[in-house]
Amino acid sequence: MSLSPNQPKSKITPEERQRRATDRLTMIRLRMAIGRELDERGITTPAAVGAALGMPAAEATGLLNRKQWREGAVEQLEAAAARLGVRVPEPASEGWPS
Repeated sequence: MSLSPNQPKSKITPEERQRRATDRLTMIRLRMAIGRELDERGITTPAAVGAALGMPAAEATGLLNRKQWREGAVEQLEAAAARLGVRVPEPASEGWPS
């Protein structure tokens, strides 16, 4: 389905934009924690990463390297972290120190 030049693009709401920003930060933290755990275990090959995360190698590699926000990625990363026994601390709810 493509948009015609005269058809406006749908805009996301400020709430959706905020949710996506929060998801992006969560994904970064999860990817870092998962990557650190895999490194500590000496798991480096795509096949080994896939086996450790319980998914095909290409899917696991894409999940850990993807740069764009994607629906469902947070849940997949949380499941991967749980499978590895990785606990990711929650960020401080307060803003930057003054």
